[in-house]
Amino acid sequence: MSTGVIPALLQRSGVSTALLIVAIGLFWGGNWPAVRFSLMDIPPFSLRAIGFTVGAVMLLGWAWIRKLPLAIDATEWPWLVVAGLFTILGFNVGTAFGQLHMPTSQAAIIAFTMPCWAILMAIGLLGERVTLRQWLGLGLGQAGLLILLGPTAWQAGFGGLVGPLFVLGAALSWALGTVLIKRRGGWKGHPVVITGWQFAISAVPMLVLAAGLESPPPPSEWRTTTWLGLGYHLLFAICLAQMLWFRNVNRLSIGQSTISTLIIPVVGVGSAVLLLGEPFTLQIAVALVLTLSAVAIVMTQRKTATG
Repeated sequence: MSTGVIPALLQRSGVSTALLIVAIGLFWGGNWPAVRFSLMDIPPFSLRAIGFTVGAVMLLGWAWIRKLPLAIDATEWPWLVVAGLFTILGFNVGTAFGQLHMPTSQAAIIAFTMPCWAILMAIGLLGERVTLRQWLGLGLGQAGLLILLGPTAWQAGFGGLVGPLFVLGAALSWALGTVLIKRRGGWKGHPVVITGWQFAISAVPMLVLAAGLESPPPPSEWRTTTWLGLGYHLLFAICLAQMLWFRNVNRLSIGQSTISTLIIPVVGVGSAVLLLGEPFTLQIAVALVLTLSAVAIVMTQRKTATG
């Protein structure tokens, strides 16, 4: 008998993978206003230096307590370094500078054009075949992002393009790093250990640049919202979401793992409306419907069975 539409996640990896997607969406979606609050008192390089250093210490420390091997196989180091520089350093620096030059909700939208670039890169680097269903989902998702972006992007002068260009570069960096993680495949190291080392490597240039170029106010002068935003950023976005993302990419295809992240700007825009006071308009509502439809189309498939 026909079983109707069955979530592909439940077919492949069980409920845990579906929960993985939801957790990543919530953690990274809420991180957009958290970073915005943090940047009110902490400049970009300093914020990323703090985040990467704390992330490395917490993840590697947790792995040490759990007695997980901290050593990385020699064959994995080049992949670990390059993928980390793209997915962690490039993406986080680009989005931080982008948010200084544009509204948070628009920055979140541009950043999540990432699935388009990742799928295109996967065709050449991984030889993946993108299904018609995935192309349809991608098209709906990108339409939702364009609607969210709105006509203001087209009306901006050259100065108004600085922020979008930073965030677009971040999206391209994240896409390439994600494809490289998938291309390596079969990682021997534990995701916590790999992510911890990637944070440690990314922290080095941020510490140097922060020390040489920035003079942030002392922590005693930070606002309460800065402390709250930084705490959320460090725990949920830096430590938990980044580790879950690494596991997610290795469980799913590039098409599924990247398009599934379209839920993140939904959470990002929603939290910006609630926490930053940005208006919720019909334009945003339509975009959310398109985005969620894209996730549903890509992450489900029809299966028939006879009995």
